[in-house]
Amino acid sequence: MFDASGLKVYGEGEWKVRTHGKSKRRTWRKIHIAMDPNTHDIVLAELTENSSNDCNVLKNLLEEMGSGLLRVYGDGIYDTEGCYEAISKKKAEPLIPARRNAKYKHSAKDHLQARNQQILDIVALGGDEIARSLWKKLKGYHKRSLGETSFFRFKTILGHALKSRKMCIQIIECKIKCMILNKMNQLGLPLSYIA
Repeated sequence: MFDASGLKVYGEGEWKVRTHGKSKRRTWRKIHIAMDPNTHDIVLAELTENSSNDCNVLKNLLEEMGSGLLRVYGDGIYDTEGCYEAISKKKAEPLIPARRNAKYKHSAKDHLQARNQQILDIVALGGDEIARSLWKKLKGYHKRSLGETSFFRFKTILGHALKSRKMCIQIIECKIKCMILNKMNQLGLPLSYIA
């Protein structure tokens, strides 16, 4: 399960920005995570500039991962040929929703066959938003929301801003925060069940 979110580094508060506009000093970083949907642990994390390309970071994280990866969950930002190619090299199933205007590619390369099949499945289910929603349910795509939950926990428990000013220290700060969340997971997650 892959996702990314922003962390504030330094800058003005929201009131100042609304009233006077933003200044050039305002900045933030992007944290990209690879999460195990079964244990909820953050397996890998990478901190980048806010302008970084999510697909390139996904490739880096996939290269760092060992073997045994079965599925890759991600949101629509990862619906690129490069991401599908990197996932295909790991011999994993991509569970990334194709864009709404996605077209079937007749001369698609091998790594895009899963995307083509997804488009065919959605068309067979009706080709509308209800079909997309049904495809997500059938494929178990709802597990991707665990990434959003991880970021909510990260920002609620550990703060939505980085304390460090230097990038090299910010990377360490993020890794430590991820280790803290993982330790909290090991101590116990709330039990959820259908009543």
